[in-house]
Amino acid sequence: MKRAYGFDEVALVPGDVTINPDQTNIAFTIRNLTFSTPILAASMDAIVDPNFAILTSKLGGLAVLNLDGVQTRYEKPEEVLAEISQASDAEVTALLQKIYSQPVKENLIAERIQTIKQAGATCAVSLIPATTKRLAPVADEAGADIVVVQSTVTTARHISKSYRGLIFSELCQMVSMPVIVGNCVTYGAALELMRTGIDGILVGIGPGAACTTREVIGVGVPQVTATMDCAAARDTYFEETGRYVALITDGGIRTGSDLCKAFASGADAVMLGSILAQAKEAPGKGYNWGMSHPNPALPRGTRVKVGARASLEQLLFGPTSVTNGTENFVGALRTAMGVCGALAIKDMHKVKMVIAPAIKTEGKYFQAMQGMS
Repeated sequence: MKRAYGFDEVALVPGDVTINPDQTNIAFTIRNLTFSTPILAASMDAIVDPNFAILTSKLGGLAVLNLDGVQTRYEKPEEVLAEISQASDAEVTALLQKIYSQPVKENLIAERIQTIKQAGATCAVSLIPATTKRLAPVADEAGADIVVVQSTVTTARHISKSYRGLIFSELCQMVSMPVIVGNCVTYGAALELMRTGIDGILVGIGPGAACTTREVIGVGVPQVTATMDCAAARDTYFEETGRYVALITDGGIRTGSDLCKAFASGADAVMLGSILAQAKEAPGKGYNWGMSHPNPALPRGTRVKVGARASLEQLLFGPTSVTNGTENFVGALRTAMGVCGALAIKDMHKVKMVIAPAIKTEGKYFQAMQGMS
């Protein structure tokens, strides 16, 4: 066994040179697309609908629309989303399983994508491996800009008696848009996936607030170690080919400090879920639920109440009204980069980290007492 580390167990070491935060460059690039904000909104029905995707794009980020979700199963998804948010805790799992048993409609895929594109926004869409061969060309033809193929655990090699699995190298030839694949947490799996020709990788298994994969099947690697191992694979692949594959840390980020540590671990961007479900514009109306939840036999997600407490713009850019690091994520990143002497995201990859289990409690006696009172 080797020791693995999560966000709470490490701290960033300040640099020998400091930089004005407003002079830092936080741009994120996937193939020929560049985003001024290196934050992706997770492809969860409670977070991304066409309106949220348009707003995120206007703010410089990228929201991923779930093409296996309620937006493509129902003509009026707002009614279904309201039903989910109003269900009791006892009935919500059965309700979700019923809602997600309806078939995906190809005409709705095209409609949703065109709504986003007509607003001048970048459109990223997410598919599960089982439907990718059939639906990725539909999304491509409708004008999507990026396709994300996402499952709990993704590898380049899959053994199955029943069908010929999804071959990522073939998918890259099949569609004209960049391909992002997830999720993985190991050097070997990441390197093999990169060698198929994909453009980006999502890192993270089980750390999300609405995900119960670790509780149900015991699988996962804490995000600092997972990101560092996959970043090492990205660097190996870049040395082999001269081709840079973007690394996106997905899940487990609750505060600005977590986000900053993800970039120092090697991320080029981060994907946020439950944090963005708290945006007043999010379609989940203060709730979020894991996308493995509707599994008919073994649900691996749960609906969590996150509240709707701030606008998306305030969550990303402030001004913040709280002191716990859950607003103004971009401000936190720029400030950390300035303190650590990192002009660009790739400079953040070189920032030194230390193992520091007590970093959040050291000297915080009065804060701790206040929390207990």
